[in-house]
Amino acid sequence: MRVLVINCGSSSLKYQLIDSGTEKVLAVGLCERIGLEVSFLKHSPNGGEKIVIETSAMKNHEVAIQMVLDALIDANHGVIKSLKEIGAVGHRVVHGGERFAASIIINDEVIKAIEECNDLAPLHNPANLIGIRACANLMKGIPMVAVFDTAFHQTMPPKAYLYGLPHEYYENYKIRKYGFHGTSHSYVSKRTAEYLGLDINNSKIIVCHLGNGASITAIQNGKSIDTSMGFTPLAGLVMGTRCGDIDPSIIEYITKKENKSLDEVMNILQKESGVQGMSEVSSDFRDLNAAIVSGNEKAIVAFDVFVYRVAKYIGGYVAAMNGIDAITFTAGVGENDSRVRSEVCNYLGYLGVKVDPEKNAIKGQEVLITAKDSKVKVCAIPTNEELTIARETVALL
Repeated sequence: MRVLVINCGSSSLKYQLIDSGTEKVLAVGLCERIGLEVSFLKHSPNGGEKIVIETSAMKNHEVAIQMVLDALIDANHGVIKSLKEIGAVGHRVVHGGERFAASIIINDEVIKAIEECNDLAPLHNPANLIGIRACANLMKGIPMVAVFDTAFHQTMPPKAYLYGLPHEYYENYKIRKYGFHGTSHSYVSKRTAEYLGLDINNSKIIVCHLGNGASITAIQNGKSIDTSMGFTPLAGLVMGTRCGDIDPSIIEYITKKENKSLDEVMNILQKESGVQGMSEVSSDFRDLNAAIVSGNEKAIVAFDVFVYRVAKYIGGYVAAMNGIDAITFTAGVGENDSRVRSEVCNYLGYLGVKVDPEKNAIKGQEVLITAKDSKVKVCAIPTNEELTIARETVALL
């Protein structure tokens, strides 16, 4: 079966066409600036040259998906002859609330339930629904599956997901920790067990998904027991532009001192904070590292704060699981930034972690970065959320 994997953002759409039999990626692409005056379709067929189409016609996600479908069957750069070769569509959906603890075949009832989670993920779920509806209109009769970022974390116990608030807020509004990046954490934890020869059902693994958005998850016997993101993806680690954990009173304090609205302050916490806000350089760790080399003190401090928070969460999750078998770095920073990995591991001497500098220099590949005499194995494993979505889709259908 050939599965089209769709990941819709508010003004973007990522896609891959995957042959589920061989798990080969037939094509990958991105629609950017949807709804703006000038938009782009970037399409890369496997084995072919990347094409970039600039257009003023990409008014909405339905137009974007139509352009994707046209690119897939194009005589020059397409990879299939007919849309009938697509057997299913797998959609990434950010928030499934407590309703969805697993992926599900999409129908009208599922769409309604996803809509009911819009308040929990106002930046993501509405965009995900736009993609679902657009595919339903353009690909009638082709089954679709929703794969939720939050589903993997539904195995957390109440002691991990409840906040210290009056219980009525959980009962009435389901205010609790949900966790995100679940598709990535699920894939990487399983792949870590395979790579290291561990029994996933008798293991203690910590996955550090470090990118512009970042989260850490404690995975015991293949199940998420705690994770750093919370009610929303704003909680947890200091991230590219997100503040992570802060004293809630800071929000009120800034609104009064700066005479700003709640929306304005939340925008600061979401889009102007993190390593970008602290360093006043960038949310991109490549820029941050360049600034550190040049001696930029704010960049140095921002980097140190990020690494320190990662190490603290790892330590807390070792305690939560009462032990550790492996730690894995993944996502853009985790897979490619050897400085981040090395500095985090410097905090883990109490676990007997010893990094092999030569192995740690390897980027973007599966690699064991610790020395032979390290008591805990530390890996870098590239994530593959799209393949996980395709697998979930095929399993359900």
